[in-house]
Amino acid sequence: MAEELIVGGESKKERYSTLLPQVEALINHESDPVANMANISSAIMETFGFLWVGFYRVVGNELVLGPFQGPLACTRIKYGRGVCGTAWEESRTLVVDDVESFPGHIACSSASRSEIVVPYFSGGKVAGVLDIDSSELATFDEVDAEYLEKMMQAFGDSLF
Repeated sequence: MAEELIVGGESKKERYSTLLPQVEALINHESDPVANMANISSAIMETFGFLWVGFYRVVGNELVLGPFQGPLACTRIKYGRGVCGTAWEESRTLVVDDVESFPGHIACSSASRSEIVVPYFSGGKVAGVLDIDSSELATFDEVDAEYLEKMMQAFGDSLF
């Protein structure tokens, strides 16, 4: 695959519809998970221009920072802490319209206003999460959740 994204469409759904097969092609042609995390983060950031897009990997009883695009981030997050740790604990996507209203939110960046966290699985267990932050309130919705879950399904499937 070329190292260039071709993303079209006016709506968020249209942009995800053109982005998803390109991300799947990237994953299908590369076996290294770190390389795939880096390219997925870059592709999402390039397409949508969010504040922060990146991965946390499950290492023992913590999430450890992986490849990302954006400002500096928290390096380690405990199980069940913040939005990322809660998505890991609950094994489900979390959409937070206002991070200030999320109990126990970890403020890695004061510019973050809304967030979506999507777990990815390997061997039936959460292996990590995709975390995306926006500087605007209520940025994320069911369209983001649907397409990012498909993306993380493909990524998780590529792990083993």
